[in-house]
Amino acid sequence: MYADAFLRAAETLPVGTLDDLLSGGGLVVVAPHPDDESLGCGGLMAAARAAGRAVRVVIVSDGCGSHTHSALYPPAKLRALREAETLEAVAAVGVPAEAVRFLRLPDAGVPSAGPVAQAAADAIAITARECGAGAVCVTWGHDPHCDHQAAAAIVRLAQAQFGEARTFAYPVWGWTLPEGTEVGDGPTGLRLDITDHLPAKARAVAAHRSQTTDLISDDPTGFRLEPAMLTRFARPHEIYVAMDRAAS
Repeated sequence: MYADAFLRAAETLPVGTLDDLLSGGGLVVVAPHPDDESLGCGGLMAAARAAGRAVRVVIVSDGCGSHTHSALYPPAKLRALREAETLEAVAAVGVPAEAVRFLRLPDAGVPSAGPVAQAAADAIAITARECGAGAVCVTWGHDPHCDHQAAAAIVRLAQAQFGEARTFAYPVWGWTLPEGTEVGDGPTGLRLDITDHLPAKARAVAAHRSQTTDLISDDPTGFRLEPAMLTRFARPHEIYVAMDRAAS
């Protein structure tokens, strides 16, 4: 199936409940960069916390690739800023700072295989066990960004350690794929109605000021989320595509 048809189908997946996703357990959100957790899963995290569920967030990369030409924010300062923004963002949806783990792998250089990827997979699996996860959510493996694809591959490496926890993908950049991009079989999974949690999600996304405003003003090539992108993730449903277990 082509990506455009896949995503149209994903936008019509059945609407499920929190328990349909989490099966009574906790939640782990794996994000390749600081901000992906809020864009893709802000409503789910807010719903899970409102229901008293344990939520853990794993940020895979250091986020230092967003503004590589800034003198005001060299890599160490930029990393610190983006991690602080992440803690503010997750707090907006009820997730405490101690529930966030930063793996600090190189932005635009997250590996999909090998010992570093396996160590990241093991860390995610430990996090899932610690919170009794019923679901682990990660970016879609066809998102057109190497780190998004690598994060999905890392979660696949960890799947055998998840026990009964299910794995879901949330698309972030898939809508920018070129027309005619083949992505395999059609989607299964569900959508979650996050209408009641849209204000909290909006606060979470807005907390990532380095990605949504001109906070970093000295890098004209720096990344910024476009208004159309922000509008897409302000809709009343989030998409969760079921990921089949990796073959053993």
